[in-house]
Amino acid sequence: MTGTGYSLVYPMFAMVLLTGFVLVRLFRSRVSAVQAGQVSASYFRLYQGAVEPETTVKNSRHFSNLFEAPTLFYAACLAAMVTHVTGLLMVVLAWLYVVARIVHAAIHLGPNRLRYRVRAYFVSWLILLAMWITLVAVLVMSGA
Repeated sequence: MTGTGYSLVYPMFAMVLLTGFVLVRLFRSRVSAVQAGQVSASYFRLYQGAVEPETTVKNSRHFSNLFEAPTLFYAACLAAMVTHVTGLLMVVLAWLYVVARIVHAAIHLGPNRLRYRVRAYFVSWLILLAMWITLVAVLVMSGA
């Protein structure tokens, strides 16, 4: 389970790319909403005085969400790298987490079917939990 032959930097970079993609979507949706007259640009100063269109709300909430649970993903990857728990299992779990978050984003930013979105989110949490359990178990077994 330990080793340096595998890198957790790549799945972390993939999460950064996903976050960047959602940021671009958010910006474009806000610009489109202002251009379509759905909301005035001044609304975005304090986020008051109007009802924000659904598309911008979805993008905004998803962008914010990528700074919630994924912070534990980044922390797990960094902790694994520092403690040299970078074996194949940890890397596979990291990539599975990224895939689950991409699926979650596709559902949330697409059709937004709650029953599928909740499942993808739950799976991502199970994978994240497995990453942390793996990290702690390897450290306990190694006496660290």
